[in-house]
Amino acid sequence: MDPGHRQIENTIPVLPVSNLTGSVDFYTRILGFRLDWGGEDASRICSVSRDGCSVMLSHGFGASSPQWVWIGLEDETIFQEWREAGVTVRQEPKNWTWGYEMKFEDPDRNVLWVGTEPKRDQPYEDQTND
Repeated sequence: MDPGHRQIENTIPVLPVSNLTGSVDFYTRILGFRLDWGGEDASRICSVSRDGCSVMLSHGFGASSPQWVWIGLEDETIFQEWREAGVTVRQEPKNWTWGYEMKFEDPDRNVLWVGTEPKRDQPYEDQTND
């Protein structure tokens, strides 16, 4: 294989949902994603995206809930945005040596694990003395 030849275009997480229409509404209206394709009444799968990054939502096939997806952020403004929108908080913000993170849940309890670079001016959860 030619090491200069790129074969993988991208990776996109696929999250199982119990109600595709309701999930499209949650991801677009509450989380600020946009519907890229699919999601019609007879659909079983669709793609939503925000800032050029996609998540696929599927109903009736694939893994079962809950699944987890890591969403890397430029800053933590989404933490407050989603909290103010009433998104279920699974874990309050924590600062680790590898990242500053918070976890939210969608209506199917899939975990949206969002985070930024660690906050260098705050103590790290994985370096505290218990």
